[in-house]
Amino acid sequence: MSSMDTDLIHDDQPYKNHPYQGKQIKTLPLASSMGAEVLDVQLKDLDDEAFEELKEALWHHKMIFLRKQNLSPADQLEFTKRFGELGTDAYTTGLPGFPDVQPVIKEADTKSKIIFGGGHHTDSAFLERPPSISVLHGIEIPPYGGDTIWYNSVMAYESLSAGMKKMLAPLKVHMAADRVIGSMKKVVEQTKNMTSMTDIELEIDIDAMMRGNFHPMVRKHPESGQVSLYVDGVYSVNIEGMERRESEPLLKFLHEHATQEFFCCRLRWEEDTVAIWDNRICLHRAFNDYDGFRRELHRTTVMGEKPQAAFES
Repeated sequence: MSSMDTDLIHDDQPYKNHPYQGKQIKTLPLASSMGAEVLDVQLKDLDDEAFEELKEALWHHKMIFLRKQNLSPADQLEFTKRFGELGTDAYTTGLPGFPDVQPVIKEADTKSKIIFGGGHHTDSAFLERPPSISVLHGIEIPPYGGDTIWYNSVMAYESLSAGMKKMLAPLKVHMAADRVIGSMKKVVEQTKNMTSMTDIELEIDIDAMMRGNFHPMVRKHPESGQVSLYVDGVYSVNIEGMERRESEPLLKFLHEHATQEFFCCRLRWEEDTVAIWDNRICLHRAFNDYDGFRRELHRTTVMGEKPQAAFES
């Protein structure tokens, strides 16, 4: 946590991450702020009623996970499609025969300061329609290290003062990949179409990533109606209508605010664990703390809508 520490959160902020219980879906919260384990179901076997309950649990917990899932790449793809149109991954190529299932790999002998997803972020926020849902399946997991941490962006927004909420309501944030591309250039030889980072083959459109898009800083969830802060530490580079030196202090504050330990949950991966999260209402990051061990996960994404402002300007 930053030197600003406990002054960032209001003491009266309520925790709402109580268990979800439907007819078929039951959850055990992972932390008081967000996240939960879904108990005793196989994702590939969900009927329509159970899937609708799973979605409700996801909106409620922001991130859900399931252990011991017998899930092939085809199964993962079919499950992901139940949320909607598949999203366009902005970085990676897919598995052979499954171009929409992206491997996230670091080999045991790879030592790199950069890891895929190593900063606090929401996935591919520079796109006009950033991903809504992400599904990540643990294939090969190190004996320790390699956790993922998530942060509740709804809770982050709700804990802001009334004055800050009023100021942020009409603002738009420029989401672009300046920092990502800059970091990659320091590590790998860069071309316009293909590069590599750690052990993931990347296929990227640098110009589009750098150009980015402007999105509401306070957005409304299209299904649950929840209002969340839409700012991260990787893609948020500027505020519309401001010079970068003017917007930098506010973006820095909001990033530090949104990534407090009060808002987070942390998942210890196991083989055949599947994590599902909603990029519209949470941030996440991975840890690069498992040199000497191989780690492989398979990711699928759902196409999101163009972010909707929570309030009319």
